[in-house]
Amino acid sequence: MSIAPYIKEIGRGKEGARSLSIEQAEDLMAQVLDGRVSDLEVGAFAMAMRIKGESTEELLGFLRAVHQRCLPISPEGPAVILPSYNGARKLPNLTALLALLLAQNGTPVLVHGPSNDPGRVTTAFVFRDLGLPIAHSAEDVLHGWARREPVFMATETLCPPLARLLDVRWVIGLRNPGHTVAKLLDPTLGGRSLRVINHTHPEYGTALTAFLQRAGASAMLLRGTEGEPIADPRRSPRLDVFLRGEWRADLSAPAQEGVLTELPVLPRSIDAATTAVYIQSVVSGEKPAPGPLTRQVDSLHRAVQALAGAAVHELTA
Repeated sequence: MSIAPYIKEIGRGKEGARSLSIEQAEDLMAQVLDGRVSDLEVGAFAMAMRIKGESTEELLGFLRAVHQRCLPISPEGPAVILPSYNGARKLPNLTALLALLLAQNGTPVLVHGPSNDPGRVTTAFVFRDLGLPIAHSAEDVLHGWARREPVFMATETLCPPLARLLDVRWVIGLRNPGHTVAKLLDPTLGGRSLRVINHTHPEYGTALTAFLQRAGASAMLLRGTEGEPIADPRRSPRLDVFLRGEWRADLSAPAQEGVLTELPVLPRSIDAATTAVYIQSVVSGEKPAPGPLTRQVDSLHRAVQALAGAAVHELTA
């Protein structure tokens, strides 16, 4: 079946395009992921959505199709999911540091993203230089968690069809809905996770808030650092926590106001090896963790505890 009828709806330009229903979006994405459409149609889909932007219903449908093709992972309790799809360009990529600080207290942490990205320092490279687990199966993830270690899984392992859609970017030069969906993935069975979802522009934050509320999702939403799901080490962003789609003021935190009186000491180079040495020095206690990351870790720990408490209450009710 062709996706031409869907492209006709979404490809009428920014003002004339119409959004798809959840079912239509799921069908469209399923055909794209399963390779049942031509390369020309995939390119048209990517371009049309780039101009129009994704609606909440479309994101729900796209994500439903992707989840059906993901490797399922079943943690015993709430896990933190860190999507890492941008890497470092100017600042050190500290996603692995956030993962380690969370795992130190026994929180299962799964980081997923590309294994390589030309011109950027990926979290996969930092994990490798830290000697942290790179998972190739659901069993690898569980074994890493049993050792109280954060685990990285490449997108091509977690969801090969999605990885292929992400690679379209290298052909047409633009991101597509696959990149948005990748940051919303929850591969845990039953949705027993807390996703850390970052945005780069305020309007995306508004759209993602609507998605989380409609999806009934548990997540932390923040303006990330260079597209990574971490608080800027130089200034604390606003942290919005949602549990089952409900915004929780008691778990959220406002943005830091004013001017910093002291900047954190960060490595001068952003390469993976230097970043790994810095992260090890922070985890060992030799150097202090940047304040914004400590604040983010505390908020995530409290959110995970609240999520676990809500799950226990449901089981005993």
